[in-house]
Amino acid sequence: MTSEPIAQPALQLYPYQRAWVQDDARFKIAMFARQCGKTFTSTLELVLDCVRAEAAGQRRRWVILSRGERQAREAMNEGVKLHLRAMQAGFKEFETPFDANVRSLEVELPGGSKITALPANPDTARGFSANVLLDEFAFHQDSRAIWRALFPVISKPGLKLRVISTPNGKGNKFFELMTGKDDGWSRHSTDIYQAVRDGLPRDIEELRRGAGDEDLWAQEFELKWLDEASAWLSYELINACEDDLAGLPQHYTGGPCYVGVDIGARNDLFVIWVLEQVGDVFWTREIIARKRATFAEQDALLDEVFGRYRVLRACMDQTGMGEKPVEDAQRRHGTSRVEGVLFTAPNKLTLATGGKEAFEDRRIRIPAADNALRADLHKLRKETGPTGAPRFVAESDSAGHADRTWAGFLALNAAGGAAAPIDYIPVPTNARGFDNRTQESVGDGLSQLDFELPEQGGW
Repeated sequence: MTSEPIAQPALQLYPYQRAWVQDDARFKIAMFARQCGKTFTSTLELVLDCVRAEAAGQRRRWVILSRGERQAREAMNEGVKLHLRAMQAGFKEFETPFDANVRSLEVELPGGSKITALPANPDTARGFSANVLLDEFAFHQDSRAIWRALFPVISKPGLKLRVISTPNGKGNKFFELMTGKDDGWSRHSTDIYQAVRDGLPRDIEELRRGAGDEDLWAQEFELKWLDEASAWLSYELINACEDDLAGLPQHYTGGPCYVGVDIGARNDLFVIWVLEQVGDVFWTREIIARKRATFAEQDALLDEVFGRYRVLRACMDQTGMGEKPVEDAQRRHGTSRVEGVLFTAPNKLTLATGGKEAFEDRRIRIPAADNALRADLHKLRKETGPTGAPRFVAESDSAGHADRTWAGFLALNAAGGAAAPIDYIPVPTNARGFDNRTQESVGDGLSQLDFELPEQGGW
């Protein structure tokens, strides 16, 4: 971080704004409260960089990737152009198609330096080799895909990256970047209280009363990660149920098991969650997650689970494409052991409520230090729909759509229902886990199943 003098702006910067503009780190990220001038201040840095480069006979190239076209236009008109005019710097402006759906806004200085603003998506992020400003990054659709496309582009030595936003929960790349440590990033955070202490003219109490929504106030002005309040399963609940011995098939003791299956194809995951009942606690013995598995592969994985464990009952997602897998599983393993569950709003409420109660009562044990599982369990949120009815939502990303969570809730639901006893001959085990041996299982027509253990602002 440097503190070299900068050109005096037309209006005096507040201390938190000056600190951001003067920080010359290659990678820096900031979280500002709403209406505190984050885009205005960040575009000032871009303009100053270009003007200085021109004065030294050099060129600079900056790209602003905004949430949408309207935000890109605001960054250009109310930031970049405003600063250039205040500095009496000459420039030409252009508006051209980037592709069939995206328009690019650009200014060019006399020496050839350019600043471009356009909506963010993986294609626009991949389209330039330049310094980049990600504006309101927490609100970019599929922020992780944008990040994957962008970061290799700015890997050229000397290129800079600036990321700014207000919080938008924990299910996005901005949260991961903002909360990282010892990774070379320079981080800034200014909530409404700090901004006012630094001189920003705002009446905090008036704003808070006017907001009329504590969640809005907490996220937009106090910079709280709202997910912890709105998530169906808090990290505290998840942490309390983690155990190093959970999730390891070799610890199966031969007790009764319950299975949940979330059907997925294409982008969502296919997940099988196996619980073994030990006393009054349900231990996770195995979680199988596959992306883009064929239905034949899904059937084979489920058959192996039925062969590997003493499954009393399995609940499967029967919604949409789940109709045929459920019917086929019932034919192979019996209707008394396999139940289809339609993901209607009332059924999802029942599943989610029962699942949360198991976590609250610590009647379930889940694998420890499994970051993908933790993120999946924490992703599910309960919202109130337009009619007042509750509904459960989860951001769909490369890790799925809370698919592991629903499989776990289905397994707990299976454990809550009555099931007939099933004769069972367990597979021989050794110190390393399960042998790949043929087993016989009597009941519901099962016999001779071979299997292999699968791998798992303001001025």
